[in-house]
Amino acid sequence: MEEKKRACDYKSGQLPSCAPLALSYVPMQEGSTPQYEADEALIRGTLFPGLDLPWKNIVNTVPHSDTPLGELMALDFVVHELGLYLDTHKDDAEAFALYQSFLRLAEEGRKRYVELYGPLTRPDMLGDKSFTWLNNPWPWDYTERMGDK
Repeated sequence: MEEKKRACDYKSGQLPSCAPLALSYVPMQEGSTPQYEADEALIRGTLFPGLDLPWKNIVNTVPHSDTPLGELMALDFVVHELGLYLDTHKDDAEAFALYQSFLRLAEEGRKRYVELYGPLTRPDMLGDKSFTWLNNPWPWDYTERMGDK
């Protein structure tokens, strides 16, 4: 009997007909459309809508991605992703140079942010004269830090 093939959209895939039971199988991902725009992909944590699986139907959002905190989050994301790439491509000199440049940008951005708005993490208080960790507003209090955009 001939097996019927169903068409797969970007949200689904299929196992080969002879996949063994009770074993994990991760199929090779092919290019996928549609894709999120860069800003939306950063907010959602994936470029591909098919991999966007919100926890308990809550969609990731960043109210003001064009804020200094949003920019810092974007730099940290790029540094993390390049680090993951370099874990498997350690001899890619171009990627390593790019990684180094983004590490510098992220470090400069973090220093500038902490000077303007206060610590993001406890180590950011190194050298402070008092315990400023609990000072308001918190980094996610956008309207108090940035005005109502």
